[in-house]
Amino acid sequence: MRGFGELEQAIMDVVWAGGEPVTVRAVLDQLNGDRPQPLAYNTVHTVTEILHRKGWLSRAKDGRAFRYTPTKSREEYAASLIGQVWQSGADRTATLVRLFDEMDADEVAELRAALAARADGGRG
Repeated sequence: MRGFGELEQAIMDVVWAGGEPVTVRAVLDQLNGDRPQPLAYNTVHTVTEILHRKGWLSRAKDGRAFRYTPTKSREEYAASLIGQVWQSGADRTATLVRLFDEMDADEVAELRAALAARADGGRG
């Protein structure tokens, strides 16, 4: 699995932020609100369908349109990218140390709390 392309990422950001199933038209309107060069409906529809085929979006018929819902969270996506790093043979400990060096104190405290909860039998 590879990371999302630019438009795939933008679409997923809209879907994740929505909190409820969204139509291609709603995604398009949101994306075009921030772009100097508007995207075409067919472009967004095609990429949304690709994300559906890849298993990142589910869809349900709503009249003539579909409403799309994410099948995985943003955190699951990020974890899948980290999984790719592990598959590359990178030194896990060295990679994690580099990542943690970029975290601020509050993030480190949250991570410590999550690891402590996990050690106590929770999943954090």
